Amino acid sequence: MKISSMLKVYLITLGCSKNLVDSEVMLGILDRKGYQFTSDLNKAEVLIINTCGFIQPAREEAHQVVEQALEWKKQKAGRLVVVAGCYVERFPDFLKARYPQVDLWTGVKSFNRIDELIEQGHNPPEKDTFLLDHRTPRVISTGPFWTYVKISEGCSHRCSFCSIPLIKGPYKSRRINSVVSEVRNLVSLGFKEINLVSHDTTYYGRDLGLKNGLARLLEKLLPIRGLEWIRILYGYPEEVDESLLDIMKEPKICRYLDLPFQHASASILKRMGRSMSGSRALKLLDKIRKKVPGSVIRTSLIVGFPGEGEREFRELKDFVRAARFEHLGVFCYSAEPGTRASSLVDSIPEYIKKERQREIIAVQKEISRDFYRSFLGKTIEVLMEGPHLKRKNWLTGRARFQAPEVDGLVLIEPGVQFIRRNLMPFYKVKITRTLTYDLVGRIVDD
Repeated sequence: MKISSMLKVYLITLGCSKNLVDSEVMLGILDRKGYQFTSDLNKAEVLIINTCGFIQPAREEAHQVVEQALEWKKQKAGRLVVVAGCYVERFPDFLKARYPQVDLWTGVKSFNRIDELIEQGHNPPEKDTFLLDHRTPRVISTGPFWTYVKISEGCSHRCSFCSIPLIKGPYKSRRINSVVSEVRNLVSLGFKEINLVSHDTTYYGRDLGLKNGLARLLEKLLPIRGLEWIRILYGYPEEVDESLLDIMKEPKICRYLDLPFQHASASILKRMGRSMSGSRALKLLDKIRKKVPGSVIRTSLIVGFPGEGEREFRELKDFVRAARFEHLGVFCYSAEPGTRASSLVDSIPEYIKKERQREIIAVQKEISRDFYRSFLGKTIEVLMEGPHLKRKNWLTGRARFQAPEVDGLVLIEPGVQFIRRNLMPFYKVKITRTLTYDLVGRIVDD
């Protein structure tokens, strides 16, 4: 039965920035067909949930949201629940059996035909993960002056703990000209910061036969007038090369690298299928900071991986102290079905994993405090986000060393109400106070 395209749509995104781009693509396709969007769930007739299936906590969150959606569906006849994304791609049969009340399903291969799915109840299956290009419609849902640009899909690494290749397949790069065209269009709409995202940005172009693919892409982006900040998110430490470090000295490129090291113990890293030990990682960090002064590094670590005894954990803790990462996320290991690591005996109790996570966070807190204290009394350039959600007459923004959604903010004190009515992208802000993960300051522009 064909359904009208005049329905009101509410969309929930779970998971990472790559998922958010997929959600924006679905909204763009529906917008092109005349669908209406609402921020009031009670007024919606179609609820789309874009799920994450990467780790168990993400799947548990998806279960909660789907169950809430099915309660919403019961409240009024004719409502549709659509569940999409990575979790659906990973375990479709399990989900369909558990939630037969869900109306429509789509994974990562054909969500670009979301309009056909809603209107006709099905869409033709696709062989490969959908990879957008510059012609793909998007409804941008991020801040007024920044957004993400996805430069690839999938991953060709074989880390033993990771399910991304099982969900998304092998690495597929977009063409350089396609990325450049999309960025140029976004900048023409007023966006000043472009955050390049991928499951591995530093691998970009290898599947196309390109050497130094990421550096070549950045070279093409630099001349775009109106583009002020380019940020590189999520790369592999082993792939940071001279060409990338050389181009990172360019003023438009934020001296920011997101490099998940995962661990420091050689024995644990071998089990993880990773090759860069803690000692080699420290040498790389020293090289980056010397060659690109002012570089800021974010990393992700996993605690509680099978085989992580007290000695291995102590190595990790010492590594965090020595590395002095400006930003760090730490996660408890969970075995992912189908991965090589799932065959390892996971003998570390959950409470031990949580305790180790807390210990790493405690070490990082002191490092973060020191980092932010170094800006006290200084004036920095801040990209504006908009009004503070809780503090009346306050604004929020980010500095070059703060990535959206994962790092801290610059909180701007009251006294600038006129700016809220005429918000410009950038302001000079003098830092008056520092917090563990945020800065507080006042605008000093005329």
